[in-house]
Amino acid sequence: MISLSSLEVFGVLSGAAGVWLAAKENILTWPVGIANNVLFCALFWRSRLYAASCLQLFYIAIAVYGWWRWSHSETGSGTQPIRCTSRLVAWVLVLITASAWAGAYHVLCHYTNSNVPAWDSLTTVLSLTAQYMAGRKLLENWLVWIVANTLNIGLFVFKNLYLNSCLSAFFIVMCVAGYLHWRKTQQRQSVLQAV
Repeated sequence: MISLSSLEVFGVLSGAAGVWLAAKENILTWPVGIANNVLFCALFWRSRLYAASCLQLFYIAIAVYGWWRWSHSETGSGTQPIRCTSRLVAWVLVLITASAWAGAYHVLCHYTNSNVPAWDSLTTVLSLTAQYMAGRKLLENWLVWIVANTLNIGLFVFKNLYLNSCLSAFFIVMCVAGYLHWRKTQQRQSVLQAV
C-alpha cells in the first residue's frame, strides 16, 4: 500500500502542475487534474476527510466535462472563450453552493466520524463550484478558488497534511496569476468581438 506521505507528494506535484496548466489555458490541465484527483481521493479518505475524498470523484466527472468543453469551441477558433459570470448565474451558484454545504454538513455529521464536518463540507462545495465554473471558463472561478484554498490551508494544518497546506498557499498564488491572465485574455477577446 502506498504511504500517506507518498500519496501527498504525488498529489501535490500533480495538483501544482494542473493549476499551472489551467492558468495558462492549457487543455492538459484536465488529464493531469484527473490523475491528481485519483491520488487525493485515496489520501483524503485515509485522512478521514470524507467530503474532500468524495469531491475528487465529482472532480473527475467535471474534468471530463471541462476537457470536452474546452476542446469544442463555440466560435470555431478551437478554444472556448473566457466569460464573466452574469449576476443571475452568480446568484444561482451561491444558492446551490449554500444548499450543497448544508446537505454535505448534514451527511458528515450524521453518517461519518468526521471531526471537521463544517470545514470539510464548506471547502468541498466551494471547490466543486469553482471547478464547475472553470469548466465553463467563467473568469470568477479563480476568486472562488482563492476562498476555498485559503480555508484549506487551515484545514490541512489541522489534519497534519502540511504539504497540502503549502500546496493550497501555492494555489492561491497561481489563482491570482490565473485570474490576471484570464482577465487580460477576456478583455482582448471583448475588444476583438467589438471590432
